[in-house]
Amino acid sequence: MTTMQKLRAPLRVTLAAAMVGVGVLHFVNPEPFIRIVPPALGDARLLVYVSGVFEVLGGVGLMVPRTRRAAAWGLILLYLAVFPANIYMAMEGIQLDPANPMPSWVAWARLPFQAVFIAWAYWFTRPEPAGSTEAG
Repeated sequence: MTTMQKLRAPLRVTLAAAMVGVGVLHFVNPEPFIRIVPPALGDARLLVYVSGVFEVLGGVGLMVPRTRRAAAWGLILLYLAVFPANIYMAMEGIQLDPANPMPSWVAWARLPFQAVFIAWAYWFTRPEPAGSTEAG
């Protein structure tokens, strides 16, 4: 088994936990997320709640063998859907936590990480390697 095959299951669990955690934050503390929704998109609170639901569903779905591939594709679509909020945040200099502002370059530097998350999720759209213990 290659190193990448050995890392596949722990990295799947990590992505799943991160998505569930961030999704829950959309409900526990929606204000930072609401701030970064471009006004042209409409009801920011509703969009934050909807994206939170899909983040949780995607994270949980990654953990269920039967739904893993569909969940990964769903997360890819979600990452594409929320990208305008990340761009808006960078362009407008919006702070997630105005009481603890981050340097403006951080908002710009995080934009390419969307591609990393897309690639990470894409990994789980691929069939499980032969002899993998990941089926469960």
